[in-house]
Amino acid sequence: MSLTASEQYCLDEVRRHDHDRYLTALFLPAERRAAALALYAFNLEIARTREIVSEPLLGQIRLQWWRETIEGLFAGNPREHPVVDALGAAIRGHDLSRERLDGLIDAREADLDDGPPPDVESLEAYAAETSGELSALVMQTLVRGGETSITAARGVGTAWAIIGLARAVGFHAQTQRIYIPEDLLSEYEVERRRLFDLKPSAGLNRSIEAMVTRAETFIADARSSSPDIPKSARRGLLLASLADRHIAAIRKAGFDPFAIPAAQASPVLRLAWAAWRGRY
Repeated sequence: MSLTASEQYCLDEVRRHDHDRYLTALFLPAERRAAALALYAFNLEIARTREIVSEPLLGQIRLQWWRETIEGLFAGNPREHPVVDALGAAIRGHDLSRERLDGLIDAREADLDDGPPPDVESLEAYAAETSGELSALVMQTLVRGGETSITAARGVGTAWAIIGLARAVGFHAQTQRIYIPEDLLSEYEVERRRLFDLKPSAGLNRSIEAMVTRAETFIADARSSSPDIPKSARRGLLLASLADRHIAAIRKAGFDPFAIPAAQASPVLRLAWAAWRGRY
């Protein structure tokens, strides 16, 4: 596949900072791959806002820059930026929804608040509006009008985000950030002081188990739609296979977020086998 300089930039960024999604993109049809990588690179730009700003106001300014950038793309007045260039090509080539792109930016405002979501439903909404909608956009590049496929992609993406947040509890706790819902913290009597001190507890483990169980439900629902999804489009759902691997590691650690081992290299051959069989 011949890439433009902007598309190569996106590929390099995703390979470096979002390797799991990079691997799944390799199994997409060659003519769709650049669009997926552009979307993933765009997601990186907005998703790491909280990590690179020193205060919420600066985060709001960065997100507003991207809102105006999307507006410019649809108005035919693009800014000079390799991700913007590649994303513009994806929008034109696949009629991507501005509403969905704007929604991805809006959802990232939640990252500027260090407090936990109030309940499990809010956590799921955040996961759906970020990773879920990202996966739906990628699926939109693979199928036209395939609502079943897009719904399945949103479910897989939502599960992926929930699992990622469960795995990142230790990382977030070091900066006194919590993504575990408030209702789970209360139900299982999780002490924030112990959490911020990176000390395990039975209640913390049970709250992580509850999060993982919800993620498994989203994946199961997505897989139940497999017969109604074109085989080629199922390659856009390969994150589900990688999610299984992360869930197994979390279970093996007894749902202790501080005992989850660092992610190992993703099983490329297993992904290839799943892609060839039309599984996810």
